[in-house]
Amino acid sequence: MRYIRYAVLAALAIVLVSVSLANSIFVELKLMPDAVAELAGFNFAISLPLFVVVLGGVGAGLVIGFLWEWIREHKHRREAAEKAREARKLNREVSKLKKQKNEGKDEVLALLEDAG
Repeated sequence: MRYIRYAVLAALAIVLVSVSLANSIFVELKLMPDAVAELAGFNFAISLPLFVVVLGGVGAGLVIGFLWEWIREHKHRREAAEKAREARKLNREVSKLKKQKNEGKDEVLALLEDAG
């Protein structure tokens, strides 16, 4: 299974390198369109290779998607934590009640009674 994972990663690396080499032309990214920039009085522009723009967009989309899902699943994680706290509390209570019930009895009989 490990070799399959390495083969898939190697294939992905080859594809990414070939896409990067094929799209190495520089493009200019602007913060705003020219008409809006004239109204605002400023415009930020940067020149980057096309593959950086494409891969950066994919990476940004992944990060935004992961954050969105993490925020969306917050209620489920909170509910699971509450259930775990309640289970620990009930386990402690059961142990306490078993000790009270078996107090003063022979240890072997108490163990047998707990098991049955």
